[in-house]
Amino acid sequence: MSRCEHGVEALCAAGQRAYGQALRTGYISARDVVDVPCLIDLGLLHPALDDLERLEPVTPAAALHRLLRASAARVADARRREEQLVARFEALVEGAVPEVAGTDTPMLRLHSGTRPINQAIDDAMAQASLEVLGIQSHSGLIGARGRTAAETALDRDQAILDRGARIRALYQHTLRHVPAVFGGFERLRGDLEVRGLDELPDRLFVIDRTVAFLPAADDGSLALEVRHPALITYFVTAFDRLWRLATPLYPDLQHRPTVNGVTPRQGAIAALLVEGHTDAVIAERLGMNVRTARDHIAKLAATLGSESRAQLGYLIGRSGILDQEG
Repeated sequence: MSRCEHGVEALCAAGQRAYGQALRTGYISARDVVDVPCLIDLGLLHPALDDLERLEPVTPAAALHRLLRASAARVADARRREEQLVARFEALVEGAVPEVAGTDTPMLRLHSGTRPINQAIDDAMAQASLEVLGIQSHSGLIGARGRTAAETALDRDQAILDRGARIRALYQHTLRHVPAVFGGFERLRGDLEVRGLDELPDRLFVIDRTVAFLPAADDGSLALEVRHPALITYFVTAFDRLWRLATPLYPDLQHRPTVNGVTPRQGAIAALLVEGHTDAVIAERLGMNVRTARDHIAKLAATLGSESRAQLGYLIGRSGILDQEG
């Protein structure tokens, strides 16, 4: 017998037919699946205890639940490797920072502590005369510290706009419901445009396409100042691609449509559900609390007629929601 050469997401037509037959009758003869080893290799069929010549099907809900758990484990493993890489190279970045040719300014500089980080950003922003690009995730603007930071940034942003520079900013959609954030846009005068996405990378500022700042630690205690031209070009290109995908929030607010009873927020949640993420991870990724995420999941399940978490993943795949999101 040959071995399976594809994953369950690309189940062959013969395997699909044989699996369907096994589900309808409760079993299938081992002789009938000699040419479709994928069903056994992928764990969709298993030998009957009382007759090894018969194969019994694993229910689709059970199979989907197992596959989603395996997917979630792979994602978690990849993130652990990322954290190990950051820990391994962080000290090397700090200790080996080449300088920009002809200047005393290093291409990479690590700032430690809230006050030095803010001072470095303020100093660079004070020189802005062309354009500031910003990405602001939900986590950086929630709570008393976030509100204070947003208030402090207003005077700095207005000074930039008064010099004739342009500001383009990307925020998570959930932040449009935070008065301290959205109300701040309306207090600014000048060439300011804000767009939103459900998910964003961590904070990023690119100033006049010459210097950028990004976090170097999860708790905000470290920030990396970047002046390397190749990296700056990369950040600007990534920003522009996200910008084209984003929905206008200010000065023109564009409402995203609900499709077949599924809201855009529920569509974003659906994409993360099929990746196997927990409610807590979904809430963190989309910038909302866990209770709100669970409310959206319950409404999505009701819309699709799902009675279980495993069935919900299956129905999401069948509904075409993810095709619409893409």
